[in-house]
Amino acid sequence: MARELAVTAEWSGWDGEGHEVLSLGWETGGWTADGVVSGIDVHYVVRVDERWRLRQFLLFRDLPEPDLWLGVDPAGRWGEINGARRPELDRCADVDLPWTPFAATPAIRRLRIEVGDTAEVAVARVDPETLAVEPAVVVYTRLALDRWRRDGVELVVDEHGLPLDHPGRFHRLV
Repeated sequence: MARELAVTAEWSGWDGEGHEVLSLGWETGGWTADGVVSGIDVHYVVRVDERWRLRQFLLFRDLPEPDLWLGVDPAGRWGEINGARRPELDRCADVDLPWTPFAATPAIRRLRIEVGDTAEVAVARVDPETLAVEPAVVVYTRLALDRWRRDGVELVVDEHGLPLDHPGRFHRLV
């Protein structure tokens, strides 16, 4: 994906409930994903560096300021922007956001595995209602150049690494 390119994607819930609009673009040395999800009424921002390594995650619910703002330094140390360290997340490479198919994109863009290979990725799983953040592991298997299995679900991705559909959960509109 060219760095000048901005991409917009939209998904609906598999059952027609909920809707997400995501913009993904290059700015200040990395990629920024900005998603608004109706149904659960959250707005999130994920910032990654040029290698798709997580740098910041912000979650907005009903305030103009983030309800949750996490940062990861280049050494992989996690913390809240208010200065509180989150050492239990230090081995996590990504945030796992169950409400959006975008959650798979950073790992898909970052992992350099061959077709047929599998990788385990430590993630920080976020609950948008309680703001709890817990470490977890997600397993990725590369099935083809544009096909991945993520925790047992097959994803077909576009040229930007954005899932087209997440069977049983999300359907790509744009």
